[in-house]
Amino acid sequence: MKFRVDRDVLADAVAWAARSLPVRPSAPVLAGLLIEAGDDGLVLSTFDYETSARATLAAEVSDEGRALVSGRLLADICRSLPNKPVDLALDGARVSLTCGSSRFSLQTLPVEDYPTMPEMPAATGTVPSEAFAHAVAQAVTAAGRDDMLPVLTGVRLEIEGSTIALLATDRFRLSQRELTWNPGTPDATVAALVPAKVLGDTAKSLTAGPEVTIALSASGSGDGIIGFEGTGPGGVRRTTTRLLDGEFPKVRSLFPSEKLTVAKIDRQELIESVKRVSLVADRNTAVQLSFRDGALILDAGSGDDAQASESVAAQIEGDELVTGFNPNFLLDGLGAIDEAVVELAFTQPSKPVVISGTADEGAEDAETGSFRYLLMPRRLLS
Repeated sequence: MKFRVDRDVLADAVAWAARSLPVRPSAPVLAGLLIEAGDDGLVLSTFDYETSARATLAAEVSDEGRALVSGRLLADICRSLPNKPVDLALDGARVSLTCGSSRFSLQTLPVEDYPTMPEMPAATGTVPSEAFAHAVAQAVTAAGRDDMLPVLTGVRLEIEGSTIALLATDRFRLSQRELTWNPGTPDATVAALVPAKVLGDTAKSLTAGPEVTIALSASGSGDGIIGFEGTGPGGVRRTTTRLLDGEFPKVRSLFPSEKLTVAKIDRQELIESVKRVSLVADRNTAVQLSFRDGALILDAGSGDDAQASESVAAQIEGDELVTGFNPNFLLDGLGAIDEAVVELAFTQPSKPVVISGTADEGAEDAETGSFRYLLMPRRLLS
């Protein structure tokens, strides 16, 4: 195996493929990055039996072949190379890498022990890459991070015709984001539970091209794999990941059908106020929100501890109320919203708030208002 490749293209592709490598692999070969040089150029792959990544890129291939080397080490090396073409060759049990005056020699791993890469399922449809990355970033805001509850560490992806819905919850909050896409079958109905971290990283990394292809079996299970394909610098990139097992809770019914108190507030002003007031709130204390007389009053701290209070102008419709929320969870939801003005909708103080953006009058953005964030209140200290 011997080839020459552009330094920036190689560094970006290696970093992308190596990003999902396990920190503590169950077998040494799973820390490897597979390099395959052939007539069609260069293919870089990683696979840990859960998530696979494959990047194709153009290269001047002198000799075909394949080699397995430490993925993280190769990524570190490529990132530090000078801006010159990279020559890489397999010499016995070692790989030599030359870039300008820099030379490295890497020990190879047994390529024959490397697992076979999974096949991509049949394509289900395509979605604009930037819109998909933004929608996923909003949805994963509420995903759980507790591995003891693996079902809640996923995002439920629901496909219904030309609409994709993304749902996530950690029991204390819930996010819902919908966007349109181009299904391969107009009346397709599919659902899958995708690991939130993999989905977020993948969507963010596939924005170089205009669209992302989503590949999922018709039942949403099949081999238990979902695939994503998009364009990266230098070529095509594909990722597959194993779907999570288990039943995602039926969360859509948690969104109330009525609004008894509605407040509309400047989003940035509210974010800054929550940040300031929460400086005196410890991790177990809620920030109190009081809606009355055309203003939102934020309070934190009590007794002999430090205290803070601040007022924000608000357009309030309905009954006055007092409630409280985890300030970090509140900021997460506000930060995921695009619109300049947010709506906080309540049924009663002890029930969740639904936070969403409000569109400017005359706005023609079909996606506006399609993100909703439901947050459970916390008990206020007396």
